[in-house]
Amino acid sequence: MPRPQRSNPNTRQNAIELRRESTPAERKLWSRIRNDQLGFNFRRQHAIGNYITDFCSPKAKLIIELDGSQHLDQKEYDEARTKYLELRGYQVLRFWNHEVMNHIDEVLNVIWKVLREETRDPQR
Repeated sequence: MPRPQRSNPNTRQNAIELRRESTPAERKLWSRIRNDQLGFNFRRQHAIGNYITDFCSPKAKLIIELDGSQHLDQKEYDEARTKYLELRGYQVLRFWNHEVMNHIDEVLNVIWKVLREETRDPQR
């Protein structure tokens, strides 16, 4: 029996293209969270429904989004997207690109703290 798909073929294809065109901030964060470096597996450009998340740890139910200046003009879209993901049980963390580029250790500390809280939460 085939597995149900979590997204449509167009969304999956867009995710593949976005992986090839990563921003400098995405590449920098990915280099620090890939290969279970924080104790959890993350996927980059992970499709959920019609949305593509920058980074997702399905096991921890954590999504990390990196925002550039374009997000200043799409606040309503980002809020709707976050609500959709939260309704599916995910926690969404957002960081500005400049935070990742200039303060990567602080960003990683926030992510680590959330991951540690997730592993202590008996409801998850």
